[in-house]
Amino acid sequence: MNSQLELQLKTVPQEPGVYRYYDKDDNLLYVGKAKNLKKRVLSYFNKNHGGYRTRVMVSKIRRLETTIVNSEYDALLLENNLIKEHQPFYNVMLKDDKSYPWICIKNEPFPRVFLTRNLIKDGSEYFGPYARPKQAKILIDTIKKIYKLRTCNLNLAPEKIDEGKYRVCLEYHIKNCKGPCEGYESEESYNNKIAAIRAIIKGDFKVAMSYLNDQMMGYAAEMEFEKAQAVKNRIDVLENYQSHSMVVHPNIDEVDVFGIISDETAAYVNYFKINNGAIIQSYTTEIKKVLEESDEEILEEALVEIRRRFGSTSREIFLPFHLTIEIPNVKIIVPKVGDKKRIVELSEKNAREYRLEKLKQVQIVDPERHTNRIMAEMKTLLRMPVEPRHIEGFDNSNIQGTNPVSACVVFKNGKPSKQDYRIFHVKTVEGPNDFATMEEVIYRRYRRLLDEDQDLPQLILIDGGKGQLSSAVKSLKELGLYGKITVIGIAKRLEEIFFPEDPIPLYLDKKSETLKILQRVRDEAHRFGVKHHRTRRKNSTIKSELEEIPGVGPKSIELLLSKLKSVKRVREANLETLEEILGKSKGKVVWEYFNVGE
Repeated sequence: MNSQLELQLKTVPQEPGVYRYYDKDDNLLYVGKAKNLKKRVLSYFNKNHGGYRTRVMVSKIRRLETTIVNSEYDALLLENNLIKEHQPFYNVMLKDDKSYPWICIKNEPFPRVFLTRNLIKDGSEYFGPYARPKQAKILIDTIKKIYKLRTCNLNLAPEKIDEGKYRVCLEYHIKNCKGPCEGYESEESYNNKIAAIRAIIKGDFKVAMSYLNDQMMGYAAEMEFEKAQAVKNRIDVLENYQSHSMVVHPNIDEVDVFGIISDETAAYVNYFKINNGAIIQSYTTEIKKVLEESDEEILEEALVEIRRRFGSTSREIFLPFHLTIEIPNVKIIVPKVGDKKRIVELSEKNAREYRLEKLKQVQIVDPERHTNRIMAEMKTLLRMPVEPRHIEGFDNSNIQGTNPVSACVVFKNGKPSKQDYRIFHVKTVEGPNDFATMEEVIYRRYRRLLDEDQDLPQLILIDGGKGQLSSAVKSLKELGLYGKITVIGIAKRLEEIFFPEDPIPLYLDKKSETLKILQRVRDEAHRFGVKHHRTRRKNSTIKSELEEIPGVGPKSIELLLSKLKSVKRVREANLETLEEILGKSKGKVVWEYFNVGE
């Protein structure tokens, strides 16, 4: 740490504000906000950081700058602006939304309403962006079915219309437009429609419904029933659109909802904008973690940026957990029960599904990155000091203690390494004793790896509960490996994960990829063990039949089965074949056993 930085650290103010870190070349490394600048800035230099990237960043800092503001929320706004402007290397940033469409109400006489991806600062109104373009197209189509709007780009200033410069086009003749270009529709009438459209886009259907109902009743009073029916059809279209949008309680109005799901490398934030009980906007984004940011830190950043992006003025925000930030004139609520709680859960579900979709894409496009992410996740969830690149799983198979075998399967980087699978025939255990069997097999496996100086696994998975796990731990202690290798047990019924010396099991999310890897190791060990146990039982049955032949011992039986594969083929073999395998004397004995006296 240089003398300039040391001096700056001693004079950091204890006020809310923003701090900026620079490297030796005066490049901006990081922008952060704090409720207490001194406390936050000094925390980077007064403690050991667990994250590698944080340690690297701190090692590069040569000077800092601070800006004091009035509140933590003002600091968050300033931080957001500086990140967008300078894009520091160590800051998380939301993805750009330039590819998403907006609904535009053009700032012009007789405004047009259309979809656009270009925001022009000419006083026009823009609603969006729509993360799902199909949703915006459905809304525009619904509006066009209800209201007859112009689609031309003519300048319909009053003086131009009065001069009679324009003539109605085909859209007028096919009844898609009422012809404002020739003065057939007043600007007041047209603007009433625009007001209703604006309300529909915002999720308020009352203005539009009132307008259409008045129009329908007016036609009906004048006995113009065909026109009244046409308006009724438009009301049905609007009601149909509204019914598809209504997913929450109608009393939930003018609310922003945020949900967040995260893993070791990224967070996924979902945003709902709710008006009159309808979700009128849904947006989900992925935010890469740079310096092991917490969910609280990421959600604070995302909340400000997304509300700004969507132009939200909602006075209420629903969140899955409390934040320290306070937003002026905005009430932040963490619902506990009821419809409000369910809408937050729905937001989190959208974030979770978005994450799964992204992970599937990464798995296809970049399998190495996918593997690295899973390994990092397993390391954290299973409380391991290192990533489990090499996993070994064990399972015992026997029927009432007969022909017991124990299977060892090996997974490397989350995938089976079948050439490394091993089967152990139990030697020291009499009868069905899973605990003693596990103790013997674990000892034999790792005694051999140590003797042959082979690579040890980072994780051992035992199929079973506390008893089997304790037996494995006992052998590892005898070998001096306990504490050097992580060992866990997995119980089938509730998929409980047991750790040595911890009475409380770990329950992983059923969709967790860590749990899926562990289940796959467990199931593969079971499959491999059962397969070899059945083979051993079958061979045992075959051998018992051949053992009845006088003068034929175990070695001769093994030789026969290795050549002819089954008792049936031994029975059907001719004398010459048997003599060739066992010699003239024993070959004749076996042939006579199956053929003489028939």
